[in-house]
Amino acid sequence: MTHKILRLPDVREITGLSRSSIYLRIANSEFPKPISLGGRAVGWLESDIQNWLVERIEGSREVG
Repeated sequence: MTHKILRLPDVREITGLSRSSIYLRIANSEFPKPISLGGRAVGWLESDIQNWLVERIEGSREVG
């Protein structure tokens, strides 16, 4: 199985969230945590971001 790593600009583009919103949601355990790529570099698994998006879509379509 291959894993695709997304860097912050890609995550921002896919989610529509700003950098500060992403890190605030991470701090509140509302967004997937990044993985360390070494040094000061981090990235997110594409599958984690896609799963997070699916959860948001399903949650927004739930009936009262």
